[in-house]
This record gives sequence, structure tokens and C-alpha cells, in this order.
Amino acid sequence: QVQLVQSGGGLVQSGGSLRLSCAASGFPFSYYAMSWYRQAPGKERELVAFISNGGISTNYADSVKGRFTISRDNGKNTVYLQMNSLKPEDTAVYYCNRNVNGRPSNSWGQGTQVTVSS
Repeated sequence: QVQLVQSGGGLVQSGGSLRLSCAASGFPFSYYAMSWYRQAPGKERELVAFISNGGISTNYADSVKGRFTISRDNGKNTVYLQMNSLKPEDTAVYYCNRNVNGRPSNSWGQGTQVTVSS
């Protein structure tokens, strides 16, 4: 079955960096676009970054443009989110997701807490 296993995250000071990883299994990874979402307390889940199946096309939420970078290694079936210049407002649980037909699917990672202290 489809599995998305996340790693990385944690506590960092404002201005710091973190990298999230999402290891996929159970499906042909290179066929699917992938995304990262986040959900802060009391807020709805929001799209953070998107990457096409081949890694050529990426998109970012305006709030993270220039600070976050999504990438993937199809040989390792893994998608990454490099987060630099972190701000307290980036504090949230982050989730990776497999896109199906241009939409988020029901396949989510387990979630990873990112906490940025001021």
C-alpha cells in the first residue's frame, strides 16, 4: 500500500534552517507529483510547495517563496523540503502528500512538527 514516511523537523530559532524528508513506497514514485502542506494550530491545512513528477516544475506559497525549496530524488523515492530563514509563523505540523490528477490525494505522511522560536 501507499506509504509516506516523514523525517526531520524539530525546534529551531528564528532565522534557522531545517530539512524535511518524505520517503515513499508502494507506488511508482516518479510518476507522481508531490506536495508539502502545513497546518498551524487553529488554522486550515495549507499548501506550502509543489513539485512535478520529474522535478522540473515547482510552485510555492507566497509566504515561503525565496526561503523554502522543494526537491526530489526519484532514485531514492524521496521528496524534500529545505526550509531556510525560518520565522515563528512557520510553526506548524508539516505533511507530504502524493498528488493525483493535479489534486491532493488521501495519501499523507504522518506529519512532522516544526517549531520556530523567536
